[in-house]
Amino acid sequence: MERHPHMERHPRTEKAPMPHSAPLGAAPVSPTAPPPTTQADISREIAALRTAAGAADAERAAGPAPGQPARDFPPYRGSTPRHPRQPLVAIDALADPEAVELTGPAFGVTDVTALDADLTRQHTGEPLGERITVTGRVLDRTGRPVRGQLVEIWQANAAGRYAHRRDQHPAPLDPNFTGVGRCLTDDDGRYAFTTVKPGAYPWRNHDNAWRPAHIHFSFFGSAFTQRLVTQMYFPGDPLLAYDPILASVTEPAARARLVAAYDHQLSRPEHSLGYRWDVVLDGPSATWTEEGR
Repeated sequence: MERHPHMERHPRTEKAPMPHSAPLGAAPVSPTAPPPTTQADISREIAALRTAAGAADAERAAGPAPGQPARDFPPYRGSTPRHPRQPLVAIDALADPEAVELTGPAFGVTDVTALDADLTRQHTGEPLGERITVTGRVLDRTGRPVRGQLVEIWQANAAGRYAHRRDQHPAPLDPNFTGVGRCLTDDDGRYAFTTVKPGAYPWRNHDNAWRPAHIHFSFFGSAFTQRLVTQMYFPGDPLLAYDPILASVTEPAARARLVAAYDHQLSRPEHSLGYRWDVVLDGPSATWTEEGR
């Protein structure tokens, strides 16, 4: 598994902090303030950047496949002030990288239980919402399974709210749903979670901005210094076309790899609908990950 720089963030830091006096869901307005950025403005920016990216891809058609999206993607307003601007520090220039892994945190098989992967059974009652099963395989660039991979997820509840004190979106909390889970991949590189489908939520990137339903995924290698973070989306969601975070992946095929597929064979009778989402860790068909954001 390749090492990628990652700057951890709370799942809702896409939403800019607002003064307590501001109406919830709207930016404060002053007589001299410019008009708020609208979804139409954001969509035009996204279209222009996709056109530019398509022209660049055509010029290098004979070269390697495009890499990860730019850390600074202007339609995703939060990326502009937050992305790293200084060169990355190479660990091996300061110390033995193997020593870092030996002295850092580690996890073992006994740390993960079967209950961790079922987010609907972690409390005394059933959570509200559409119960779903999400499963897939974690693969390397050659299609070989990545075994013993620690997979973590976190998500909003069915009403689009995270169980976190910083999330003040006026949607109901669910006392029977915390929204976090984990499991280890098996010998075939397969993971599986039972959860509820998350709801969309507003995030104040621009006027009337809504994030599509998504689940955050984290993949660890053999140590905590090896981590990839990404998001899984749902097929047919009308908000996919309006989301600047998803749009920052300018290559259409790479965007498509972030959307799960409904698989009726994975649906469980009288219990849950099934979605399949495979993850490729590296190579030309790698799943997009949140590098340095």
